[in-house]
Amino acid sequence: MDRETAHRRRWGALTVLIICLLVLVADNTILNVALRVLSDPEQGVGASQAQLAWAINSYTLVFAGLLFTFGVLGDRWGRRRLLASGLFVFGVASALSAYSQSPEQLIAARAAMGFGAAMVMPQTLSIITDVFPSDERPRAIGIWAGAVGLALAIGPTAGGLLLENFWWGSIFLINVPFVLVGLSLIFVLIPESRDENPGRLDLVGVLLSIPGLVLLIYGVITAGERASLTDPDVVVALLGGLGVLTLFVLHEKRVDDPSLDVRFFRDPRFSVSIAVILLLFFSMAGIIFFMSFYWQSVREFSPLVAGLLVLPSAVGQMIFAPLSPTLVRKAGPRSVAAGGIVAVCCSFVFFAVIQQDTPIPLIMLFFFVQAAAMATVLTPATDAIVSSVPPGKAGAASAVQNTARQIATALGVAVLGAVISVHYRSALSPELQRVAAEEGVPEERARTAGESIEATMTLVRELGDAGRVLVAPAKEAFVSGMHLAALVSLAFGLVGLVVVLIWLPRSSGGGGERGERGRGPGTRSG
Repeated sequence: MDRETAHRRRWGALTVLIICLLVLVADNTILNVALRVLSDPEQGVGASQAQLAWAINSYTLVFAGLLFTFGVLGDRWGRRRLLASGLFVFGVASALSAYSQSPEQLIAARAAMGFGAAMVMPQTLSIITDVFPSDERPRAIGIWAGAVGLALAIGPTAGGLLLENFWWGSIFLINVPFVLVGLSLIFVLIPESRDENPGRLDLVGVLLSIPGLVLLIYGVITAGERASLTDPDVVVALLGGLGVLTLFVLHEKRVDDPSLDVRFFRDPRFSVSIAVILLLFFSMAGIIFFMSFYWQSVREFSPLVAGLLVLPSAVGQMIFAPLSPTLVRKAGPRSVAAGGIVAVCCSFVFFAVIQQDTPIPLIMLFFFVQAAAMATVLTPATDAIVSSVPPGKAGAASAVQNTARQIATALGVAVLGAVISVHYRSALSPELQRVAAEEGVPEERARTAGESIEATMTLVRELGDAGRVLVAPAKEAFVSGMHLAALVSLAFGLVGLVVVLIWLPRSSGGGGERGERGRGPGTRSG
């Protein structure tokens, strides 16, 4: 495909990239509303709390661990090629997940889905960087980011509908038609592109990045699950991951053709944008994840209703992500980013005082504000990241951005989850021990029941009327734990605000021009 044809078809190419993005993002949001069903031995696969966690974590570990690798390889081997290959792997693994017969099979299939998703995700942004000129790129990235909001709406709503009408495997099988549509259009609308002068493959750097990221994220996830940083395997994983990543950075500074040119971080548009993404996704991740338990366990809504209540967030992101480039042109990136972070922090204040009977419309309003504010920050931040590097390195830059999001999300769920978990156990323990002693519940079973509100509700169902006395204390303990987590999120959001006000440039000048200068020798479409 020549350059002129690729330019004419650029909006069609964006449509295909959005389909790929929808599949990946919607899948994870679908899984969140299905956790309770998957734990049921009759309706689901009888997964324990730990197995449910690993159904999520196996995907996250593989996805985050290989994002950077496939971003680099996409720049070298061809972005369209890896996009199509990854989408195919994701579709096959989705079908395997749907027909899993045990938690172990589901965990393995989810890991394979993470492998395919890692091939797809970095290519979506790098292809946008290649096919759109600098004056249209912010708008294209805004639409790309708005598609995340659409996926947030599709995922939980579709998941709730499927779970109410079909068996649990349908939440994974729904990915297959989207994959087939995407694969049928990729080779028609998307040009092949790669870095024409990549230099020698930095094999050592690529190989160092994988265990470094996997060990770090594993340590973070495991520490969050156990609410402890002192377990030997957690300490080894965290220190090992940080050690390997330190070796990676030192290696990248010394080689002539690095996988990641660390000099990119000298540009404040690149480094500050990465820092803001880290801080905001850390702050948001735990709140978003545990709100699903608030809806289903505290408010006792069905998965379908819980999915529908995500719609305000989706609408906020869909509306404001495409609008944010216009806001940046009028007010500048610093003002837009600072205003967005202030609005996000206001939402954290609200979640710090939310109650069991807080009016639903009020919660939905703050969901909308939160998502809209995030969109106004993340769209220009993403554009700054991919525009501040040569187009030939867009895949690596996209992978850095996505890896930062994954690490921050894992950290947020782990740290904020630990905050909620520790408080929950402490607050519920006296009542739980009393009921366990009266009903003859074994000590180990009582301890397990105190790990989460879902585990407590399972014990309540087992005990029948005698267990109903635990419902009110469990809900109160969980909500008060959410208050503490929201305050932690607020603190990190304020750190992000300080970073933006001090270091983010007032204007976005330079990124597009630099990218266009690098297009000629640095990248090729065909």
